[in-house]
Amino acid sequence: MLKVAIFPNFQKKNALPCARQVVERLHSLGAEVWVDEDYSDGFSEFPYICYGAFSSLVYQMDVVIAIGGDGTMLRCAKQMIASNARLLGINTGHLGFMAGLETDELDKLANLFTGEYYVSQRMFLQGSLSGGGRTNCFTVLNDIAVSGLYGKVFDFSVYSDDHLIGRYRADGVVVSTPTGSTAYALSAGGPLVEPELSLIEIALICPHSLFNRPLLLSADRRITIRHNADSAKNILLSADGEPPVAFPADHQLDIVRSRHTVSLISLKNGSFYDAVNRKLMQSIKGFSDME
Repeated sequence: MLKVAIFPNFQKKNALPCARQVVERLHSLGAEVWVDEDYSDGFSEFPYICYGAFSSLVYQMDVVIAIGGDGTMLRCAKQMIASNARLLGINTGHLGFMAGLETDELDKLANLFTGEYYVSQRMFLQGSLSGGGRTNCFTVLNDIAVSGLYGKVFDFSVYSDDHLIGRYRADGVVVSTPTGSTAYALSAGGPLVEPELSLIEIALICPHSLFNRPLLLSADRRITIRHNADSAKNILLSADGEPPVAFPADHQLDIVRSRHTVSLISLKNGSFYDAVNRKLMQSIKGFSDME
């Protein structure tokens, strides 16, 4: 029997009704359905659902279904680290670039039981901010961004395995996985990268230069970032869009490839480039429609 856990984000519009439809479909197909006990009130009419703490039950699952947007998938993926479960995203948000299904495609859930789906292995990055006798660690599926408060320009240095790559003056820098190439790094002028590649992307945020370009490095490199901004409160670090933390000048940030990966499920035949054209080209298509 296929064991499936539901990871819903009820702050997203339509996530609750979508989650209920998913539960009904999975049960009718013969799955054992699990939900975090904190969400039991939303599923009280389904007596067949099993409950537990998601952080523990995820290690017993075959599949986890995240229902929400890309942020929901990022949070879910990090809770799945070291588990063997595969992750399927159902998009109820705006973009949902990583999602394997839209809300009007739930009939394709049957493919989970026939094996008619594609699995994409995605790498994580591990960051550590150290200094003052303390170390904060971050695991990300998309990116780690360092930026100045209120868009403040500052000077910083970037190293690869202790070799200086460059000294920069910019609003900040984004270090991303291939999965994250379609997120903040793209907005910062970085290239599209096939998500199954193994590499680390570095993209500067609004560099004060005519010549700085994004970099693609081997995933085996250790990236180090240091800065000399005067105020510790002016430079911030954000991991996968989570609330930022201060990055004082006497600290350094080291980023390496994590030993963990996550398996993303796609129940559709479309490729990465289909998703790019369908979702990232929306504004261009919308503009064309108005002409």
